[in-house]
Amino acid sequence: MSLGTLRPSPLVEQATQRLREQIAEGHWPIGSKLPGETTLAKTLGVGRSTVREALRALAGAGLVQARQGAGVFVLAVEPVEDWPTRLRRAEITDLYEVRMLVEVQAARLAAQRRTDADVAALAAALAGRRTAAAGDDATFVTADIALHTAVVAAAHNPVLTDLFGEFAPALHQGLVNLLDLLGYRADEPNHGDAAHAALVRAIEDGDPEAAGTLLHDHLAETLVLLRG
Repeated sequence: MSLGTLRPSPLVEQATQRLREQIAEGHWPIGSKLPGETTLAKTLGVGRSTVREALRALAGAGLVQARQGAGVFVLAVEPVEDWPTRLRRAEITDLYEVRMLVEVQAARLAAQRRTDADVAALAAALAGRRTAAAGDDATFVTADIALHTAVVAAAHNPVLTDLFGEFAPALHQGLVNLLDLLGYRADEPNHGDAAHAALVRAIEDGDPEAAGTLLHDHLAETLVLLRG
């Protein structure tokens, strides 16, 4: 089998792509051992250091695994997508289902754990959302997510905070597309203001059941429209 000599620069990227193509085409089945660095370097017409970097990139993509003293073995024919990439490719309905799981519980915890600083941050975020209503959809969604981020932060659970932070960017684009598609803000620029104000009050009042119910109902209403 001939892989074909590579042209100069960028050699590592070319070597990585050429090896990835050979793996995807089944020249090295899953579980099989790749040729040694010297053989691959000679076949590709590059140095061993280039091959080593290419193999490291393939390992990072989940395609191969180096086993000390044994060599490099094929693990998969398709790269494993990282979490941010999977979120960017996810359907908005799927994101919303996860959002409900995360945020409703976060709202309950926020009502139990909020500090004076959290209450101030929530008030500022609500005011920011109202100000952003005069802007375009992207500006409004950014302010809306900032308010929800403040709710999650008030729960004082770093795992919840990190989880929400991971899918917030994908959620942002999905919401912008949704507003554009359904035209929510054409007649109501500050769409959902009453529900968000009630949520902030419930957290400030220390009422976890009200906070959870308010947020659940608000998100569920949007999810029904998304599914429709």
